[in-house]
Amino acid sequence: MTATGAGATLLVETRGAVRLLTLNRPEKLNAMDTAMIESLVAALQRADADDAIGAIVIAGAGRGFSAGADTSEFRDIAPAERPRVERRSALAASLQELLPGLGRPVIAATQGHVLGGGCALALACDMVVAAESSRFGYPEVKRGILASSVTPNLTRQVGTKAAFELLVTGRSIGPVRALELGLINRIVPDGSQVEAALTLAAELAALPASALRATKRLFYRTLDADLAQAMRLAHEAHAGLRAAVPPGPA
Repeated sequence: MTATGAGATLLVETRGAVRLLTLNRPEKLNAMDTAMIESLVAALQRADADDAIGAIVIAGAGRGFSAGADTSEFRDIAPAERPRVERRSALAASLQELLPGLGRPVIAATQGHVLGGGCALALACDMVVAAESSRFGYPEVKRGILASSVTPNLTRQVGTKAAFELLVTGRSIGPVRALELGLINRIVPDGSQVEAALTLAAELAALPASALRATKRLFYRTLDADLAQAMRLAHEAHAGLRAAVPPGPA
């Protein structure tokens, strides 16, 4: 095991073929400021470029996974500095596209608050392992702000009625309801979510990398395609994978 980043807002560890990224602002329930988001984006890109890494786990230190964006970062910002706010918003939104586009599967391990941008981050991962204490939601409307960048992915994954209710009420839901909606994959006892996610990630990392990458890429490419287009993409992906695999012995 190797580890770096002690004392930073993002901890980076390597556990065999799995890269563990831990949001590390527990005193703020891992509210994400610009520095944390920049570190997370860079760490994800490095992990995806590392041939020794087969899967990635994102976790949160302390009592919560992430309470969302750090609203205090720009509390007293001058109008002239508004572009800094827009930059962070764009950076956070970019995670929605970055995570599905990575060649490695990404698993979120959640507990406590999984709210706003934190919920969006977990949902953008390929799988979610949730502790029993996890509470998922989008409270932005209660604060008079818009959950803009999270809406498309949420609607796409849970459907219009459930997504609309979550967005306009601002209420949070527990893991049982989240599992029913397809927001998460499994529920585990508190304190075991990271190890459970690491175990699952290690299982995925042990699979043939080329097949795993091709499967993830095809999954997201066909998600919004019509049937005819999806079948064409599936055929192309199958042919491409077969061409990349050397023939076996005669």
